[in-house]
Amino acid sequence: MLIKRVLSAIVLIPLVGAAVYFGGIALFLLVLVAALGAGYEYLAMMRRKGQAPSYVLGLLFVGLFVVDAQWPQFRLLPLGLVFIPLLALTAEVFHGNAPGSLFNWALLVSGGVYIGFPLSHFVRLRLLEHGLYWVVIALLGTWVCDTAAYFVGCSIGRHKFFPKISPKKTWEGAIAGLVFGVLAVALLSRFLLGLWLGWGTLLGLLLVLGATFGDLAESVIKRQVGVKDSSNLIPGHGGLLDRVDSLLFVVPIVYYFAVALGG
Repeated sequence: MLIKRVLSAIVLIPLVGAAVYFGGIALFLLVLVAALGAGYEYLAMMRRKGQAPSYVLGLLFVGLFVVDAQWPQFRLLPLGLVFIPLLALTAEVFHGNAPGSLFNWALLVSGGVYIGFPLSHFVRLRLLEHGLYWVVIALLGTWVCDTAAYFVGCSIGRHKFFPKISPKKTWEGAIAGLVFGVLAVALLSRFLLGLWLGWGTLLGLLLVLGATFGDLAESVIKRQVGVKDSSNLIPGHGGLLDRVDSLLFVVPIVYYFAVALGG
């Protein structure tokens, strides 16, 4: 399993790194593909549970958030927020009051908000004046937190952390993720942006909380539908949603923190 994780990382890290560095259309396309892939996995998981949210409208809703972040001047998001949920509910009319119609509509709308809107903040964050550095902090901070939690939890973890949701996570791993994650974010913020260490520490705490509960939140979804991974697309890592679950919480946190500090 570890070998597969490392090999997958060797392939993905240069791709993500290049897109983040160049920004613009390269990052937009990467985020859009990730959002649509994660959205597809989410909708597929709902179908495993017996629901049938529309793939077409669901993915359109997810992608709309990312497109609007790249081209806000077209004001597509207000139109989508009004008409896609209404179209989805209208579609259920033609299902003749079939069981689960209301759940299909709710799952479609909530899936778009859960996946598309948070991931659109990648594009928004990169567009800030020092956007490259903020994105690097978000990605590396999350990676350090997850990696420390994983290795410490696997080696010395004994006390379970939310065992009914994620049985393999431990308090020892969570504490390691907190310590190393906060330290990494504080140092990165200082050296890349010149932030006062107090601000960097606060951002580190917020980022670690976001990464931890972003991962656990997706675990709630998977436990509810009875799957271990959102898919088997990435060897050793599961699916795209499994790879971005922490970032769904982290990137909006970093974005609004950066905006509050003036970018």
